[in-house]
Amino acid sequence: MILQYFKKKENKEQIIAAKQYKKIISESNIFLNENNFFKERNYKTSFEIVSIFLIMFIRRNLLQYNKNLYLKVNDELVSLFISDLDESLRAKGIGDISIGKYVKSYVKKFYFRVKKFPDDNNLYKNDSFMEYLKITDIIKNEDYVKVSRKFNHKFVEFINSSN
Repeated sequence: MILQYFKKKENKEQIIAAKQYKKIISESNIFLNENNFFKERNYKTSFEIVSIFLIMFIRRNLLQYNKNLYLKVNDELVSLFISDLDESLRAKGIGDISIGKYVKSYVKKFYFRVKKFPDDNNLYKNDSFMEYLKITDIIKNEDYVKVSRKFNHKFVEFINSSN
């Protein structure tokens, strides 16, 4: 009976998703702390950055890899994201009674961001990504071209490092 705890049953998709999600969180934190173009460094800004990188990963997975496998990986990524939202909101002091409402509002924001996210992979040449950044309302100056280049560069950099 105890043996089940030693042999944790994770499938291939869960392992890939966990690795990608850890990378997304790590690189999002680095990106937030290394750049000074954000209005504030708070939960909202962190949520937006993680959302952007998560959406980039999900789209990349569908374009570059075995679609059947990565549909499951993407589902697992979103599941990890939602679990992380729940855990981080609890850490901020939100109680059991209202946690569902908060998680639901952030999940709605995330899916709204997915719908608004541009289809073009070359983000810094894409006006719609700059419009997307305006929707997020996290950039303090109007230099959206520079910021979108930094997002694109950072994403390409950590994609290449994870291959």
